[in-house]
Amino acid sequence: MTTKTDFVQVTDLVVEFDGFRALDVNYFSLDRGELRVVVGPNGAGKTTLCDVISGKTRATRGKVVVDDHDVTHWRDSAISALGVGRKFQTPSVFDGLTVYENMELALPGRRTWWRTLTGRPTWEQQRRILRLLDRVHLRPLVREPARDLSHGQRQWLEIAMLMVSGSRLLLVDEPAAGLTDHETMLTAELLSELKGHHTIMVIEHDMEFVRRLNSRVTVLCAGKVLADGSLDQVQNDPKVREAYLGRGKQGQ
Repeated sequence: MTTKTDFVQVTDLVVEFDGFRALDVNYFSLDRGELRVVVGPNGAGKTTLCDVISGKTRATRGKVVVDDHDVTHWRDSAISALGVGRKFQTPSVFDGLTVYENMELALPGRRTWWRTLTGRPTWEQQRRILRLLDRVHLRPLVREPARDLSHGQRQWLEIAMLMVSGSRLLLVDEPAAGLTDHETMLTAELLSELKGHHTIMVIEHDMEFVRRLNSRVTVLCAGKVLADGSLDQVQNDPKVREAYLGRGKQGQ
């Protein structure tokens, strides 16, 4: 059972693939409304941790609790219905649809073409879509096809789609990858604004972007939690520096 402040709690979690131990986490939790950043070298287990929380990957052993529900053995669709949304590094939007149509398709209960064709959003749903598009700087592009958006704008659209779908936990994989400096700044501002309204876990390599988020940082290395604290604290932790920061590849 999670505590009153925990939205996610992972205990004694082990994930193995053909004998290789990808994750070995004694304890990891996210408070409700928290923005947490998870960093670590390639192969540290960051994406696998997201996969287990979202149900894409099953734990070999251990326990995953989301919003007081033991979801360790749940299907990913059931975990999604609980309010867990996943944004991968490459945005998964529908290029042939407009920005607005992508948002319509993300509304709760409308993830089928039949529902989309046979029912129109309510007036309140339409207003919510437009408010969210304002928030992610896409309102002027509401009728533009998604294929014409920049990479950063596609990232914002997918985040807005998670929000309109009712996701309370946002698992966001490398949102700063491939962005311009201006898009990076706006994306950091957006995620910071969502903190408190959503619980957010961000996987990131860009240490300047992590600093902009000004949030608690968890460092994974070889599938284990190596350190936890502010960015300055983890960067100055001797264990972290020995593991990979001291090699001149910070955040990689």
